[in-house]
Amino acid sequence: MKVECHINAGCKEPSAVLHIKKMTPSITEAISILEHEDADVLAFTATKEGKTYFMEPEELELVRTEGREIVCYDKQGSRYILNKPLYELEHLLGSRFVRVSKSTIVHIRRIDHVKAGFNGTMELMMKNGIKDYISRSFRKSFKEKLGMEG
Repeated sequence: MKVECHINAGCKEPSAVLHIKKMTPSITEAISILEHEDADVLAFTATKEGKTYFMEPEELELVRTEGREIVCYDKQGSRYILNKPLYELEHLLGSRFVRVSKSTIVHIRRIDHVKAGFNGTMELMMKNGIKDYISRSFRKSFKEKLGMEG
């Protein structure tokens, strides 16, 4: 890909224009990085056993609703309770995460494997051993985000 960069000391707000043939996961990720270039490092708080922890997205495998709680699991499979709604977390987590159902968001790079499930669902296994499902209504967007066929 050809890349041009024009440095202008008088530039008040940086901008980028991409001329692409089709959207790919790499381009989606690059766009997300550029959009958040001047944002603070993303971290949020979660609780576990009465303690508050600072969580960074790269440490997370999965975020989901369990009963009335929004929880996340880290790379070791530890469970934390979050205080933000799922829709807000989906926006904050960025392009490395994908919604797989009404109640679950997963870290793309932490998916171990997927396989066909019942009634058009797909079973999803994370690298930390946690299992979830990709619902039929999110299957198409999941496959597109990962560049999977059909």
